[in-house]
Amino acid sequence: MRKDVYLKTVPWREAQGLFLDTVLGPGRRARTKAEVIATAEAVGRVTAAPAFAVVSWPHYHAAAMDGVAVSSRDTAGASETNPGRLDRDQYDPVDTGDPLPPGRDAVIMSEELHPLPDGRLEVIAAVPPWDNVRPVGEDVVAGEIVVPAGHRLRPADVGALLAAGVVTVAVRRRPRVGIIPTGDELVPVGEAVAPGQIPEFNSVILAGMLAEWGAVPAVYPPVPDDPGAVRDAMVRAAAECDLVLTIGGSSAGSGDYTARAMAECGEVLVHGVNTRPGKPVVLGLIYGDRRPQHGAAAREDRTVVVRGTRAPVPAVGIPGYPVSAVLATELFVRPLVLTLQGLSSPAAEVLRGRLTRRLASAAGVEEFVRVRVGRVGDEWVVAPLSRGAGLTTSLVRADGWLVVPAGVEGFAEGQEVEVQLLRSRAEIEGCLLVTGSHDPALDVLGSLLGERHPGLGLSSANVGSLAGLVALGSGECHAAGCHLLDAETGEYNAPYVRRLLAGRRVVLFPLHFRQQGIMVAPGNPKGIRGIEDLARPDVSFVNRQRGSGTRVLLDWLLGQKGISPRQVNGYAREMFTHAQVAVAVESGTADAGLGVLSAAKALGLDFIPVAEEQYDLAFLPGTLEDHRVRALLEVARSGEFARALEEMGGYRPATGDAREVGP
Repeated sequence: MRKDVYLKTVPWREAQGLFLDTVLGPGRRARTKAEVIATAEAVGRVTAAPAFAVVSWPHYHAAAMDGVAVSSRDTAGASETNPGRLDRDQYDPVDTGDPLPPGRDAVIMSEELHPLPDGRLEVIAAVPPWDNVRPVGEDVVAGEIVVPAGHRLRPADVGALLAAGVVTVAVRRRPRVGIIPTGDELVPVGEAVAPGQIPEFNSVILAGMLAEWGAVPAVYPPVPDDPGAVRDAMVRAAAECDLVLTIGGSSAGSGDYTARAMAECGEVLVHGVNTRPGKPVVLGLIYGDRRPQHGAAAREDRTVVVRGTRAPVPAVGIPGYPVSAVLATELFVRPLVLTLQGLSSPAAEVLRGRLTRRLASAAGVEEFVRVRVGRVGDEWVVAPLSRGAGLTTSLVRADGWLVVPAGVEGFAEGQEVEVQLLRSRAEIEGCLLVTGSHDPALDVLGSLLGERHPGLGLSSANVGSLAGLVALGSGECHAAGCHLLDAETGEYNAPYVRRLLAGRRVVLFPLHFRQQGIMVAPGNPKGIRGIEDLARPDVSFVNRQRGSGTRVLLDWLLGQKGISPRQVNGYAREMFTHAQVAVAVESGTADAGLGVLSAAKALGLDFIPVAEEQYDLAFLPGTLEDHRVRALLEVARSGEFARALEEMGGYRPATGDAREVGP
């Protein structure tokens, strides 16, 4: 085993190559054994050998059209100016698929026939032999290869095999992959979780990925943080599976035992790769039986690895953070699972787009950044998402990975970058990018849009109203959500549009009115009654980020009361969404926060209304011709959206027309 390999991380491609070469051999041609299954059940399976036609198809001469079967020589010389005539014994009526009667070698379509009163048929064109006929073996001839080896069978392939008389087919056995969650903190999904406990959902994610790649996932019960228990679980899984994955415990902390356990029952090839996220990956092998030593060695609780005749089983220690787990599984598990089935790893679909903001990255580490992608006008725009390895929702929202090479310290705003797509271009094309103020109603609007118009969707970036308008002016989104109160005029949004987008015409579409208020714990234990109470020394506050409409509203309300921001304990503590503010209050890290009623209602908080504000969607005029935008605005004025707003609480649908602001 290599010593201290975690302190010497290697490039992931080097680690991947070492792992695959060790498991599969230098040629990487290892395959699972073949098995014979019913052809009708073989969709998605990979053929282990060529499949030969048992019978020709069609296996008889068949009429390809409705009409009459004839002998082509009986129509010789027929034309429009010199029609031919067929006696009753010179033709036979046939439908498509009927066997061709003896002595017939062509079919005349019904629409080209002219019946005569005496039962004869008039034909106005000669037909060549085998016209409108499917001869024996037109599709496939007995003995021909229908599908080659190494072919993933599609429904049409299975149909062709059955037509050719192939009722069973040899396919590669689907690799069985054992998944072992580890950690004292894990509890089954659906059970109540206490502080420090985590629902065990990573295995569900990985099992779904494996199933998509053709493997058979086998999820084992969670194992506690004990090196012996982890080791024993690995050995048991290796006896039943072609590949073993552990989840969690792969780092170098005092409670991380994956590498140690793997070394005790096999061999560690790599511990740590220079990627972010996903650094603490363990790649190795599990050998056959373990045999405990006796005497002094037994007292030291040591184990001897016995290399039996059974081939070592590959093993991967997957990091516990969800984003790291997904990336590590893609990089190291997917190519092995596909190769075991005789398939290659297809390259990810890529596109090039303009980065919406500067992206810094540490040199020496290859970083995989989740991004949103959208087509705005004639170009693709790329917006980075939050980078935390534990942010599961970033995987839901991500359209692709942006890879920052190890020798690069990031990319500049506006730089053209290459994105490896996680969704198809068509799916991304149907998505509208709305940047600006966070509002839970946008998620509801996006859901209704997808229901009414399949293929369309809405993706929102919560950067604040001011930043949203700037992004709109830079062509980085389709729309900007804003609720900016102008202190001088008392008007919403239009004054800010004139200042930030001077010289540009902008259309403001009134989406809704909403209640803003102070969120407090149930029962309002601090007795907060209004804005003036935020200046009390015994009240802790949590704020929204600078540039958000809620922050602008707060500053205006404080000014009305003659309160300085410095008097508010927690004014500098910022959150990017109303939900995050509500969680801070609900969890007790703050006594109060300003936000919308729906966020307070969702977490059972008390709510003290302070203002009703106007929330608009801002568009550049040309965007209104986009069919996606037209569909969005139609849904925004629907009764379904109005009812959804009412159910959320604190909203009032807007009914006014869009208004144009600018020169």
